[in-house]
Amino acid sequence: MSVTFKSIKFSTLVLLLQVAFIIIIGIFGDYQPNENYPKLHNISDDGSWEETPQASYPNFQDVNAMIFVGFGFLMTFLKSYGFGAVGLNLMVSAICVQWAAIVRGFIHNDIIGGEKFHITVVDMVTYDFATATVLISFGAVLGKVSPVQLVIMGIFEVLLAQINEYIGIDLLHVRDIGESMFIHTFGAYFGLAVARVLYTPDVEKSNKEGSVYHSDIFAMIGTVFLWIYWPSFNGGFADDQQQRDRAYLNTFLSLCACTAVTFAISSLVDKEGRLNMVHVQNSTLAGGVAVGASAQMPMHPFGAMIFGCVAGLISVLGYRFLTPLMRKYMKIHDTCGVNNLHGMPGLLAAIGAAVLAGISGSWSEHDRRAIFPETFDGDSGVEGALGRTPVEQGGYQFLVVVITFFFAIAGGTFTGFILKLPIWNQPKDNKIFNDSDNWEVPEHSVPEPELFNMYKVSNSHSTPM
Repeated sequence: MSVTFKSIKFSTLVLLLQVAFIIIIGIFGDYQPNENYPKLHNISDDGSWEETPQASYPNFQDVNAMIFVGFGFLMTFLKSYGFGAVGLNLMVSAICVQWAAIVRGFIHNDIIGGEKFHITVVDMVTYDFATATVLISFGAVLGKVSPVQLVIMGIFEVLLAQINEYIGIDLLHVRDIGESMFIHTFGAYFGLAVARVLYTPDVEKSNKEGSVYHSDIFAMIGTVFLWIYWPSFNGGFADDQQQRDRAYLNTFLSLCACTAVTFAISSLVDKEGRLNMVHVQNSTLAGGVAVGASAQMPMHPFGAMIFGCVAGLISVLGYRFLTPLMRKYMKIHDTCGVNNLHGMPGLLAAIGAAVLAGISGSWSEHDRRAIFPETFDGDSGVEGALGRTPVEQGGYQFLVVVITFFFAIAGGTFTGFILKLPIWNQPKDNKIFNDSDNWEVPEHSVPEPELFNMYKVSNSHSTPM
């Protein structure tokens, strides 16, 4: 049995990272201290206790299912890259979760001063959130990067995304409960920048980009998992039960409205009135992104439905018209169409949150305290009060999405040039969108492309090949 230099590079990198993670967490990380545990679980003096929603495992379980099942299976639509979609999703997620624990620990704690970072159930959800950013970018470069490149991209992106989030939340004090700005917008445009730098004409020649009947069915598994659990993604970090319930409700209504509009517009833009599985797999989820930054805000149920309708509309139209134009004129090959599912709906979410912040002066005092305490005077006694007006808070919300957009593009461009170095084994020619270069693939498991009519997400709407 021969061992290639390519496999040695991959195995060495992953093993070195895992050893480094163990050492760093062993030195600087630990469990929650015992004295803090009663506070975490509301243990009363008589010994009785009630588990707080933020400290509960179910929310983490829901988000975890989205990361490891939802994202992984959503990307299995490529007919010859199913192993890579699910398998590399699992691998890079496991690495990024550990790396996120370290990065967040160093950012949010005084490590130099001798303080350790603590790993809790709530923190595990934030590690999944950080990982989701990388998985969104993975969708933009799906089938066009090697496992080594994917790991390197994840290491850089987690670090840069967490710095961006720290600037937005800790320094500029904005709200983004479902992380539409810090996860979806950042992940989409970081990935698109990487895709642009790594662009090669080989993707235009490949006959393996596209789906077949059974690969689209597998991708729908990911869609259904993401659709079902998205309310947990958006609402799990709300400060009280009212805010959580409102976030769950707004997200669910937005998803329902988005799904209805997606089916309607998908049929409308097809000359023969047919439905497109690309739209059903992806655009039906855009409502969860669009309401994410404002999910806990009192927008009224009809407002959440409007968010969903607009998200479904721009997502389907993006797949139908914008993605082919980006590929043709900008040389941005977006394999999964992340601009349409995460990018544009993420920008919509940020603008919506900025507008809602601007009119938050008309909200109840409870909602203002819970969501935008920054709009109270400094001498009001409200924790987090900064004396901002609602309009000023809205301005900060908008400023942060602008920062996120350009930070993501700059970070993705920088990372892309690092990934372009020849030592990382970027796939070329017939190895693009092909599992056989990195996986032991059973004989006759990959259908011959000439036997099927296939469409490309990144090319055009239902274009026969």
